[in-house]
This record gives sequence, C-alpha cells and structure tokens, in this order.
Amino acid sequence: MARVREDACRLAREESAQGTTEYAILVGVLVVIAIIAIVAFRDRVSELWQAISDGINSL
Repeated sequence: MARVREDACRLAREESAQGTTEYAILVGVLVVIAIIAIVAFRDRVSELWQAISDGINSL
C-alpha cells in the first residue's frame, strides 16, 4: 500500500513540474513574439504616438 502511495505522489510531482515547464515555454514564446512585433512595427508605432501627441497639443 505504501508503494502505491509513493508512486501516486511521484506521479503528481512529475505532472506539476511538467505543467510549470509548459507555462515557462509558453511565456518564452510570447516574449519572443512581442519582441519581434515591437521591432517590426517600431516605425508605425512611433508615427502613431507622434500623431496622438500632435492631436493633443493642438487642443
């Protein structure tokens, strides 16, 4: 009976670690995508902020 309990506890720990690893990989992928988007759209975002700033200053 103790062996079954030990196996169940070990399995639960392994699944928890797997879930944590999956979330870490997901966060890493999202960070890479965000960096690529920032680099790719840097000029457009800069133009947009400038237009917003000009609009606010003209009030």
